[in-house]
Amino acid sequence: MATSDDKLTQPEEEREGAFGMYSERLPELEPTEFHEGFTIRTIVGALFVAFVMMPGAIYLSLMVGQQLGDVAAWTTIILFTEIARRSFTPMRRQELYILFYLTTALGGAGLFGGLIWNQYLRGSPAAVGFGLVNEIPNWFAPPPDSPAVLHRTFFHPDWTIPIILVVIYQVIGRLQWLGLGYILFRSTSDVEKLPFPMAPVAAQGATALAEVTRDEESWRWPVFTVGAMVGLSYGALYVLIPTVTSALFAAPIQLIKIPFIDLTSNTEGIFPASQIALGTDLGAVLVGFILPLPIAVGQFITSMFSNFLLTPTLYRMDPHTFGQWRPGMNLIQTGIATSLDFWMSIGIGIAVSIALIGFGQVFMSWWRSRSDTERRALARGFVPPPPGRGDFPMWMAVSAWLISVVAHITIIHILVPRFPLWILVMFGLVWSPINSYISARLIGLTTRGVGIPYLPQATFILSGYKGVDIWFAGIPLYDQGWAAQRFREIELTGTKFTSVVKAEIFLLVVMLGCSFLFWSFFWKLGPIPSSSYPFVQTFWPLDATFQLLWATATRGGEEQRWLLHALKPNLMAIGLGGAMGLYTIVALAKLPVMWFYGLAGGITSSTSGPIPIFIGAMLGKYYFRRRFGLHRWRLYAPVLLAGYACGQGLMGMAGIAIAIILKSVRVLPY
Repeated sequence: MATSDDKLTQPEEEREGAFGMYSERLPELEPTEFHEGFTIRTIVGALFVAFVMMPGAIYLSLMVGQQLGDVAAWTTIILFTEIARRSFTPMRRQELYILFYLTTALGGAGLFGGLIWNQYLRGSPAAVGFGLVNEIPNWFAPPPDSPAVLHRTFFHPDWTIPIILVVIYQVIGRLQWLGLGYILFRSTSDVEKLPFPMAPVAAQGATALAEVTRDEESWRWPVFTVGAMVGLSYGALYVLIPTVTSALFAAPIQLIKIPFIDLTSNTEGIFPASQIALGTDLGAVLVGFILPLPIAVGQFITSMFSNFLLTPTLYRMDPHTFGQWRPGMNLIQTGIATSLDFWMSIGIGIAVSIALIGFGQVFMSWWRSRSDTERRALARGFVPPPPGRGDFPMWMAVSAWLISVVAHITIIHILVPRFPLWILVMFGLVWSPINSYISARLIGLTTRGVGIPYLPQATFILSGYKGVDIWFAGIPLYDQGWAAQRFREIELTGTKFTSVVKAEIFLLVVMLGCSFLFWSFFWKLGPIPSSSYPFVQTFWPLDATFQLLWATATRGGEEQRWLLHALKPNLMAIGLGGAMGLYTIVALAKLPVMWFYGLAGGITSSTSGPIPIFIGAMLGKYYFRRRFGLHRWRLYAPVLLAGYACGQGLMGMAGIAIAIILKSVRVLPY
């Protein structure tokens, strides 16, 4: 089997398929033996990330909305593999995969950040404006006048039930994905032998990290280093300076505006009611290197069309189309106003069309392969798993899933006893497993899952239920189709399934403890959001407005049901019909279906994201591909992005360390 370095010398193949060599199963990628990956070395690496990098991840998520997951994984693996090489005890690829698995999860913002969001949501300007502050239940978050919120502490009785629910839901979530995910994997991978195109890519990407244990030079490290240097340089301006100055002054100094340069008010004379801005994160340009070209170009085209032509034209034809928009509004305010008037209804129609198209694709694929699949299934049944893979009995997987769903339904029924129980049962025990299987098959064939958009929202409204508490209960509606691919990735790395079960138990304990500790610390330092955290101060009000807008749909008084005034069936029909027409045009032109997803995805968006992604796509296609060749550039781009993320994240970590020390000293009483 050729190595990655050998492939770089092979003749160029202009294969513009979405997944190249991974569109079908390759026997040489199948593991011949399985080993334990959860060892003392992976535990030490995970603890290192939890106690050293998680506080940085939390701070970075509040500052610029980024996570340290991949950065934490790369940094930890580089450190531990170097230690292992100098100790003459190289790490197996199974250990590296589990270490990557653990550190990616622990490099996130943690679990208790959700409770910080909950308390903000209940006391947010949107909650006050909608009159929902006293209607949001205490088991979701304490009221704004509670000492727990005023003193910014989790050590108060008012947090008891919300914290217990966080712990219970974390256990339930892991039982659900491990149980149902394993069942779906056995069906779609072991029996149907679906290719799962992205599983080999993810698996090979993770196991390629083992190259650092070799003595020979690899192309990955020079490319990774280039990306890291770009990340360090840009991160010094974008992250380091604002992070450090936020601890010294009332507001951080931003040499480069975070997270975008808002041009909405500057251009409103020519393009009224349009959402015009330029994203400032260089990482979006590097994402454009990797995204399929139809996605990047398609969303750029429709975003430009919507904001520079369609929206201004509609406003000039009839200002009442965007009646809530006023001159002088910034990007976020314009986004809220125009969404309530127009774009939210259009977006719902587009989302429904994407779901229908996805269901149609999986049905046609199933129909074409039905006879062959049935013959294989009848001949093999649930084929016995490979020896040593670490499979657990099917009854155990079914029991884990069933117990978790029943527990979830019971909790919601206790919290919201007046909501119809049969709806919860139908969602949890009937619809969710069916939808998960459909998604697992579609992911196994095309990498994309599918679901019916706004299904819970529509159910709440049509059920006739009165009250807002059901919107905050977290009903048992889920799609675990992604978990089938996760098990396929684990299999391809030669890692025993029991390693992941042990890793999930370990993750639960460590994440709960460290997340509680560090979020308590940051919340005690100052309010969240505030001017010290530009990202959440910018986006949390927008997110709160839309989340609470849905909750108004089931209130008692008709005049207070804001959502019903925002949902416009005629616009939803236009969005649905327009998207289906667009798909028909793409199909008749025999273009890749990704053109449809790209064009549909940019219609309702601002220009802040599509512009830098489009720039990256053009640079990749017309410069880097010509310089390095298509095949070589496809290998370089993901490693370059990983290096950039690592460099920017490390620069952020340096600033975060300084800021935490400065803030900690300032709150000391002496």
